[in-house]
Amino acid sequence: MGGVTVRDVDAQKFIEAYSAFLKRQGKLPIPAWVDTVKTSCSNELPPQNADWFYVRAAAVARHIYLRKTVGVGKLRRVHGSTRNRGSRPSHHVDASAGVDRKVLQALEKIGVVEQDEEKGGRRITQSGQRDLDRIAKATVDEEEEEE
Repeated sequence: MGGVTVRDVDAQKFIEAYSAFLKRQGKLPIPAWVDTVKTSCSNELPPQNADWFYVRAAAVARHIYLRKTVGVGKLRRVHGSTRNRGSRPSHHVDASAGVDRKVLQALEKIGVVEQDEEKGGRRITQSGQRDLDRIAKATVDEEEEEE
């Protein structure tokens, strides 16, 4: 099977595989506050998964791969959720900008994304695209071996 890209792989399986790759690689800079921060004001508790920062970084990398340029504001809307307002109707609330900004900065440090001067926001680099496609190919190969 020739050119397998991120578009050809199930999102959940790809994000799991890429987050495991980022953790194994050990180059992604993790902020000190990851165990105490809430990812949105609509949440009551911080994430329960200890590796949530890697999962968020993998999801952001995939999101930027599928679209040309993405900024922090768009990622806030994507990762936001509905806020429970008691007896009043629930409304959408954006996610924390600081979390998404730090994820983008961490991905920038390892060379997966870069800033786009023309349009603003971030875009995927050549090496980042190559890494993501390689992980997608490995994920497809694992699925074929299981079948």
